[in-house]
Amino acid sequence: MTQRIAPIRDLDRRVVFVVARGNKAPPRMVDTSIFIKVTTQLMAPPLVPEIRLHLATEIVPLWRKTEEELEKEGVPPPYWAFAWAGGQALARYLLDHGAEAGSTLDFGSGSGLVAIAAAKAGAADVLAADIDPFAAAAIALNARENGISLDITTDDVIGREGGWDVILVGDMCYERPLADSLLAWLDKCARAGATILMGDPGRTYFPKAGVEMLATYRVQTTRELEDREIRETSVYRYRGA
Repeated sequence: MTQRIAPIRDLDRRVVFVVARGNKAPPRMVDTSIFIKVTTQLMAPPLVPEIRLHLATEIVPLWRKTEEELEKEGVPPPYWAFAWAGGQALARYLLDHGAEAGSTLDFGSGSGLVAIAAAKAGAADVLAADIDPFAAAAIALNARENGISLDITTDDVIGREGGWDVILVGDMCYERPLADSLLAWLDKCARAGATILMGDPGRTYFPKAGVEMLATYRVQTTRELEDREIRETSVYRYRGA
């Protein structure tokens, strides 16, 4: 199925939300790239010092707001602003072991960390997929910061027959509805011959069967988002149920 892929040059300046400041305040436009730049800092994730990303820090007010406060401002929860443990481990694995040269999908790309690592590690055709337009803009900014060319889509690709040779999934099994639909789709992709690599720090809904552990890392995190400062995180090949 043909996918609507937005090139990097079109995403990093796109205006996607109209925000009302109270009942009487006039609406204002939110420029995604400006929002990302003013609420984050450029830094390298602890496990992947080769890659610099626009990330929130413990002192940035973005992370002190509740989801309800963010929703009132027209901003989805900023998952793209943190280098989650599963993504860091998967990126590290790709950089250390290389990536297959075929077409590659990074599902739930967030900051684009895994997609950027795949491109750096030798993947020739990388698509970063995230349904959040703020994530898409962050991926565009981060890819440019690292001198990487890749494609970006905000389409929901679950259920798509994209013909990807490799599917990368970093830290996406944190809630049951998403995990159930994701794994059902990945089962079909595995049967079609795709190589599926997953990074996971022990999330509740990560599959207990059909996985082969490839590597384990100790990933530095923050107690503002996790229940510990170091999470033991593994990379797996998913072979399907």
